[in-house]
Amino acid sequence: MKFVQLILVISVTMVSAFNIQVMDLEILRANYQKAVSDKKLCQTMIENLNRDKENSLKLAYLGAFQTIWATHTISPISKFSTFKKGKKNIEEAVKLDPDNLEIRIIRLSVQSNCPSFLGYRDNIEEDKKMIQSQNKNIVSGNLKKMISGLI
Repeated sequence: MKFVQLILVISVTMVSAFNIQVMDLEILRANYQKAVSDKKLCQTMIENLNRDKENSLKLAYLGAFQTIWATHTISPISKFSTFKKGKKNIEEAVKLDPDNLEIRIIRLSVQSNCPSFLGYRDNIEEDKKMIQSQNKNIVSGNLKKMISGLI
């Protein structure tokens, strides 16, 4: 009987942890789009993600928020430095998990929206092709919204 109770407790804990992670991702996805116009939200997301770089997807989001932060800063030196950090984190995430569709969506979003003089546009076509080929697998409304203007 105690074994059955233990299994039940473990199962409930695992399901709860999974639900929290899914909810976490949906919050990241929604806030990614809002951060462009909300400086405080962008800063908060960077602070939170800096404490929690547990996986390649969160590293990609950290990089994306950092590139957005570059639009919120005033100093050109700070803008460029922040953008470079973000770009580095996104590329590291791609290197860690090259088949992760969401990371490719993030990179495409940043590359499509950053000024061309920054020279960060090398993977637009590659990422578009991957996203188009796997588009049917996307179930998140926030992700679908993210790619609607990209492909």
